Amino acid sequence: MPSSPTPQELLYEGKAKRVYRTADPQVYLCQYKDDATAFNAAKRGSIAGKGEVNCTVSSHLFTYLAQQGIRNHFLAQISPTEMRVKAVTILPIEVVIRNRAAGSLCKRLGLERGLPIEPPLLEFYYKNDALGDPLITHDHIRLLKLATPEQVHQMGSLALKINQLLRTFFRSCRLELIDFKLEFGLDPAGEILLVDEISPDTCRLWDLAGENTSEPRVLDKDLFRFDLGNAVAGYQEVLQRVVQQVE
Repeated sequence: MPSSPTPQELLYEGKAKRVYRTADPQVYLCQYKDDATAFNAAKRGSIAGKGEVNCTVSSHLFTYLAQQGIRNHFLAQISPTEMRVKAVTILPIEVVIRNRAAGSLCKRLGLERGLPIEPPLLEFYYKNDALGDPLITHDHIRLLKLATPEQVHQMGSLALKINQLLRTFFRSCRLELIDFKLEFGLDPAGEILLVDEISPDTCRLWDLAGENTSEPRVLDKDLFRFDLGNAVAGYQEVLQRVVQQVE
């Protein structure tokens, strides 16, 4: 792996990562943590090895998506828990794609867990911890001036394309992509890039070996969120499957 740049200044610390400036103003350093939170940080804990899993899985998936023409902020993984990324201005919108009903969608609409959604459902959330990251509409985005209509359209189109690519990739890993969260940012030229991470923290992943059973085998953050089993083992299994697929 490339040598690690020396962090110059802590720019941001979130629930799962620390982001530092480096000597190069165009490059940030992301450090992934083992900390785990759920329900807007009402539940807190840690998952041993989570930082390494999420950093490595994200590195592989960002590389795969770049090869498929999806521009993103990833530059290089420089240690098990660190990556260099392009400096961007984050758009305060989380884009969620749902292929099956799960989580908050079931609670909000009374849908049966696991119900197939076709075509995939596209949702936008306001990235604001103090407000609990609320669901928002295009009109809310315009009201709050979070992004232009053109940027919102581009994010939605990119998210749907990424969904197709990731569903194919994860199926090759014997995993089903149930739903996931994406974030986007603007580079200095104002171009939209995929940012943040793609990992068991941000994706619901079910083992395809159990797709014909009434209770899916979960391999994602729901293991921690709902105490469904061994989160450490689940995250490690996702890592192993992803690494085996790309090697």
